[in-house]
Amino acid sequence: MKSNKKIFFSVFALLLVISTITSAQKVGSTSMQFLKVMPVARATAMGDAYAVWAKGAEAVFWNPAGLQYTNGNELTMTYVQWIFDTYQGAFAYARSLGMWGSLGLQLQYVDFGTFDEAVWVPPYNQDLNTPGLTGRTFRPYSYLVGISYANALTDKFTTGLTVKYAHESLYNDKEVEVWIYHPDTSKIKVKTWANVVLFDYGIHYKTGYRTIEIAASIQNFGPNVKYGKEDHPAPLSFRIGIAGDLMGPDALLFKSENSRLGMEFDIFHPNDYTQQYHIGAEYEFAQLIALRAGYKLNYDADGFTAGLGIKQTLGTVRFAFDYSFGMLNYHLGNVHRISLGVGF
Repeated sequence: MKSNKKIFFSVFALLLVISTITSAQKVGSTSMQFLKVMPVARATAMGDAYAVWAKGAEAVFWNPAGLQYTNGNELTMTYVQWIFDTYQGAFAYARSLGMWGSLGLQLQYVDFGTFDEAVWVPPYNQDLNTPGLTGRTFRPYSYLVGISYANALTDKFTTGLTVKYAHESLYNDKEVEVWIYHPDTSKIKVKTWANVVLFDYGIHYKTGYRTIEIAASIQNFGPNVKYGKEDHPAPLSFRIGIAGDLMGPDALLFKSENSRLGMEFDIFHPNDYTQQYHIGAEYEFAQLIALRAGYKLNYDADGFTAGLGIKQTLGTVRFAFDYSFGMLNYHLGNVHRISLGVGF
């Protein structure tokens, strides 16, 4: 009876936040866009369809409920070569606490590269060959640290929560002076950085029928982020997915002991865009090598994704290598991710 009550309140809490997202008016822009660049090469190779399959250390980035499936200790590291010479690094550690659940830690850092400083007031705008350039440069960056906890309410139902602190700096100096021309001309100081505390919450359910599983998560729930005079919400999002094996030892269609073919479908609902859809597939042979592909629907730039993975066990230590490729439009190019995982 106590477990049923916990499940009820867990689902109720998730539905409450979902109702907040779906009923709220769509915003034109959100702050801290780096929170939308997801790590984990296995996940992004399958078109971000990962609400269900996010388990172990990787779950802290996608669905904290999957953290409960941590096997001993797990480490994962991801390097992302993003657009316009932007680079992102992500690290996660997870540890099983047995009957007490599982604990996870994460760290993300984004390097946006070096920018040439430009202003639009004299004397810098007088030279038409270098309009506004001051000769100085600046280097924006962002980082995030978080802690996650998950536990099983029953043998089929798990839930998890993440608390994370995000910081973003847009300029080398913490404050800059800017001119305000409306309604009166004046000069004020504004800060060039912002930080915020955000929350993720997720649930994961094993249906008990073959390999079908269902999961959902809310990400980046928290207050608005303010830099200068205006504030904007963080990229709040909701994802719900269903996954299962079409081929494998306990598959829906074809039974196979050495091969597994799984598929996942996610519905993704951000607060700054219309509803989007993620489809992903993974073929795995002998639990050693995997080929993956996915597609992201209703996106302006994202679309086809692909990748591969290799797993190897040496004694009691488990190693994993994953690579993903994401195809954007002609102007943005492509995105590459590499992930390394260790379990012991």
